[in-house]
Amino acid sequence: MADGGDQEAPQHDGREQAGRRAVGYAAAGGAILIALVTIVAALASLGGGGSEGASPSADAGAGGDSSGGRDPVHDLLPEDGSFPAPERVGSVEEGARAAGCELESFRARTNLHIASPEDEVRYRSDPPTSGRHHPVPAEDDAYAVSPDVRRIVHTLEHGRVVIWFDSELPREARAALKAFYSDESHHILLVPDTTDMPYAVAATAWNRKPGRYGTGRLLGCRDYDDDVFTALAAFRDRHLDRGPELVP
Repeated sequence: MADGGDQEAPQHDGREQAGRRAVGYAAAGGAILIALVTIVAALASLGGGGSEGASPSADAGAGGDSSGGRDPVHDLLPEDGSFPAPERVGSVEEGARAAGCELESFRARTNLHIASPEDEVRYRSDPPTSGRHHPVPAEDDAYAVSPDVRRIVHTLEHGRVVIWFDSELPREARAALKAFYSDESHHILLVPDTTDMPYAVAATAWNRKPGRYGTGRLLGCRDYDDDVFTALAAFRDRHLDRGPELVP
């Protein structure tokens, strides 16, 4: 019996050693598996980053920018600009003359809404001053992408003044226009022109009088210079909040 006990002990130790080896192998295998999963995940994340990196370029085509972090409004209308103080003038006409700008008036023929978003409207001037318009007005703001022009006309009916600019103006000019807008933005819109206007800068308004439907007003400046701000300020002060429908 003693010999049999002595023979069993080595077998028991062998099983324990085998168990320990199995556990060690399993642990090593688990570590290898975790390492492989980590490597695969890292490679996948690199691939995903490349795909995401392409999306800002797609956004840039729709009015965004390739950096993915800049605001397109700030790209078109930089925040670091300044403008010369407008001169005090006695009338819009005097301000327009000082800047070499044109003034025109157009008696409004209608104030109706379009029946369908697909309805096309031909306006009597570029940019427009009055006429048929979209039921939803454009909001007061400075825009990198112009709202639907028919919405802008509705905003004119509410007494707003809209400042239009050629988006190809030099950066300094665009920054100065943004500074002018920010200095007194109440009931003002600043938009890049999409009407093929013949001006570098223009301003429009829709007065409730004279006429049954009121009268549209246009200030057009074919050239940009510092005197433009005198003309814009005089036009704004004369025509702001004088629309057929005064909406706060």
